[in-house]
This record gives sequence, structure tokens and C-alpha cells, in this order.
Amino acid sequence: MLKWPLIAAAVLAVLIAGYLWYAVAIANPKVMAELKAQPDGDRAARTMILTFPDGTELPVNYLREGDTVFAGSDGRWWRAFRGDGAPVSMLIRGRRLTGHATAELDDQAFIDDVFSRLRPAASWVPRALDAKLVIITLDRTATGADG
Repeated sequence: MLKWPLIAAAVLAVLIAGYLWYAVAIANPKVMAELKAQPDGDRAARTMILTFPDGTELPVNYLREGDTVFAGSDGRWWRAFRGDGAPVSMLIRGRRLTGHATAELDDQAFIDDVFSRLRPAASWVPRALDAKLVIITLDRTATGADG
């Protein structure tokens, strides 16, 4: 009687592992290569490469408003920015920027407002997937008039 639920659970686990492998080993490197090769492309207008303090790079969607960059996390990477946060660098439209990232976990009205601009076509996604908002305050040298 437990045979079929165990088989179903095993199949689901394999599918999830396969998807995660695909995202990390195939999709993310392709997206990052495209962002570097085509900094004025359509994808680069909404996706940046975020570099964590340990050197890990990840393509993430972003919204820049003045000296602030907002990023939405559907995975667990936002945890690197809990509490006091951490320094980061970003590649946005071919330009390397630096700043300090923190995860906003408390002000749901603010989070909803930012996600409405960050992901306007998918306003239901952040809550459904328990997405987290990461706020990056750019270093003063990164806030020039061309941003």
C-alpha cells in the first residue's frame, strides 16, 4: 500500500533535482553569458548578475530606482542578506556596481509595492512562492547620472 506513494515521492525528488541541476549547470550560465555579451539587450533590462561576498554569481531580476536596486528571490539565496546584510557587486547593463544588500522581511505593504513594479506581470508570484525582497543600497561612487 505504501509502494505507490513512495514511488511517486521518488519520481518527484528526481524531477526536482533535475530541474535544480538544469538551472545551475545550464540555464544560469547561458543567461549570464547573454547578459555579458548583450548589455543593451531585452534580458539585460530586467536581469542582473549578482555577486555574493563569497564570489558566487547568480542572475536575478532587478529594478533600479536611483541609488537603490531591488531584487526578488524565489530561492534561498536571500538568506545571505539577513540581519545586517552584506556587501555585493552587480553587473547591470554592462556596468559593475557595488553596494550593500539586506533582506526586507517585515514591511509587507512595502514589499508588495516594490514587487508590483519589479514583477508587474506576475503580481501573485511573490506571495505564492514566498519570494523575498532584497534591497541593495548602491555605494556613492555607483550612483552617477548614467544609472
